Amino acid sequence: MAAITDRIASVTIAAPLLRPARLSAPDVREAREPFAYLIATGTVDESAQCVLRDGFPAARQAGFIPHEAADCGAQLNQLIAEITEPEFANALGDRLGVPQMSNFPVLVTICTRLNKRHGTIHTDSRSKIASALLYLNDDWVPGSAGSLRLLANDNDIESLLTPEIPPIYGTLVAFRRSEKSFHGHLPFEGERRVIQFAWLADRDALARKTQRGHMQRLFKRVFGPFDRWLGARRGVNKAHRD
Repeated sequence: MAAITDRIASVTIAAPLLRPARLSAPDVREAREPFAYLIATGTVDESAQCVLRDGFPAARQAGFIPHEAADCGAQLNQLIAEITEPEFANALGDRLGVPQMSNFPVLVTICTRLNKRHGTIHTDSRSKIASALLYLNDDWVPGSAGSLRLLANDNDIESLLTPEIPPIYGTLVAFRRSEKSFHGHLPFEGERRVIQFAWLADRDALARKTQRGHMQRLFKRVFGPFDRWLGARRGVNKAHRD
């Protein structure tokens, strides 16, 4: 995959969409144990809400797909560029205990909708240094399925470390990957818009995960109904290896 900044260099950067100052806001939730995480709200300009929603890929399949600038609206590409800028990546990394995080290659994937197979408990793979999830949904019913949970263990979806996080517009959740960075959500099917940023150990991991993402995209197009059938039988405490 080409560097993100190379692929969206033609985007005309207008007024900034990202609000970096929100990382230091008084209402930010963060911790270092049992793994480092940060939860910030209001990180994206509210006036861009409609145009960002309309700029999501018109994907019919559920789950995350690799970011392709040609599939996204200009403002969505701009927002991705702002988050992957070294200054913001390093500021986020400092809060997670990952100095100079921009030195690590970043994989960007986008999700428009999920089925009930997704969201099982996991830690993320060892090739990931840190991950960030930026939610862009108009609203969400508090306490409902699909709200992210940061967890104390891999066998109990109720072992919350902090109140669950509704995936509403402008909410950013970032964490440093570890053997204890358990997270997931209750089974959910439907629209759930999120951009995932994963800073990886090296470029080999980036190439491998990008290729796998494209293969999964093709698989989901062909076997989408089977994927939904599997999801309908998922238990709430199911875990998986990423």
